[in-house]
Amino acid sequence: MSTDIPKGGPSAVKLADSDFAADHRPSDLGGALRDYWAQVRSGDLGAVPAVLGIAGLVVLFTALRPETFLSDRNIANLFTQALPVTILAMGLVFVLLLGEIDLSAGVTSGVCACVMAKLMVSAGQPWYVAVLAALAAGVVIGTAIGWLVAVVRIPSFVVTLALFLGLQGITLWLVGEGGTVPVRDDVIVALANKNMPVALGWALAVVCAVGYAASQFWRWQRQSARGLAAKPVQLVALRVVAVAVVLLAGTYLLSQDRAPSPLITLAGIPWGVPLVAVLLIICTFVLGRTAYGRHVYAVGGNAEAARRAGVNVTRIRVSVFMIASTLAAVAGIVAASRLNSVTPSEGSGNTLLYAVGAAVIGGTSLFGGRGKARDAVLGGLVVAIIDNGLGLLGTKAYLNFLITGSVLLFAASIDALARRRRSATGR
Repeated sequence: MSTDIPKGGPSAVKLADSDFAADHRPSDLGGALRDYWAQVRSGDLGAVPAVLGIAGLVVLFTALRPETFLSDRNIANLFTQALPVTILAMGLVFVLLLGEIDLSAGVTSGVCACVMAKLMVSAGQPWYVAVLAALAAGVVIGTAIGWLVAVVRIPSFVVTLALFLGLQGITLWLVGEGGTVPVRDDVIVALANKNMPVALGWALAVVCAVGYAASQFWRWQRQSARGLAAKPVQLVALRVVAVAVVLLAGTYLLSQDRAPSPLITLAGIPWGVPLVAVLLIICTFVLGRTAYGRHVYAVGGNAEAARRAGVNVTRIRVSVFMIASTLAAVAGIVAASRLNSVTPSEGSGNTLLYAVGAAVIGGTSLFGGRGKARDAVLGGLVVAIIDNGLGLLGTKAYLNFLITGSVLLFAASIDALARRRRSATGR
């Protein structure tokens, strides 16, 4: 029996692509760009559609309303509009990663906001007690949903549809038919209606830019030192510069005085924006840097394979609904802050549809296994820009619904086609 050894001896034998050789291959900027283009062509689009959508919508509405759309006041209003939907969508990303759905997330936010408002108004509790109670209510609701889905094995669509109806009844019972619970606490109202001091906003932007740059270059240095495949340092630098430009440009715009009267001053970043930033950092770290996050992706990709690998699938399923409902509570608190009140219809209507649309438009797959926390932010901006821009144009309400629904259908179609493309290419 003879074996064929390539000319040049055994050292000339190359490792196959199926092993870990790719982890040690050096990469330059051109190679990284080619790899990324191959990834996009294979159907892994990531955040590309959302980024292109934001750019296209900004150009469109700027051309149609050049005097108002990019004004300092409207930019601040746009960010405030996006806050509740973005936070709600961030929680839904965890559920969608498992290929599940939570139709009750919107009304959960309303119930939790109602719990907070009633404790402050009727029981005279301080804001922090009321907020903790609202978050606890979110955890309880999420635990109940997760138990029914993961343990009792009722489809999430059925469970959350039932709670979608039932929780609206609880909100109506707490608030009273036709009633309104006012929200007057200064701390809660400040979330969506007050701004940070300009100096504090600039300091926070610089700290975030420097922190992001340090984390990216530190990661690159560790990968290079261990001989692992690392992104080209030029690409890392470009990403750092892009993030810094966005942060500083946004801070500059929001630091301008946008008061309609010269007698008052209205400048600074809305307090809700750093809240979303903190939640984004936490969710990104959990999904991308922890064993729990890897387990979520594993269960979403193939639950049976994850179970055989030792992952507690039941616990993961319960936990994602708990996270979604807790973030729904935060979204409800921010929504109550923006409106200065809680009504019986809080969280119902289009709230859930906008949040699911934001997650899907941002790049999270409805089929599970693919998505990131940033998708909620990008998709939330798309939804807010559409709503804001159509409002500036004075568009009829029915057209607003038709256009937003069409955008969601388009995003879902891209997701389905990309999934088919990934299957065809074996990715």
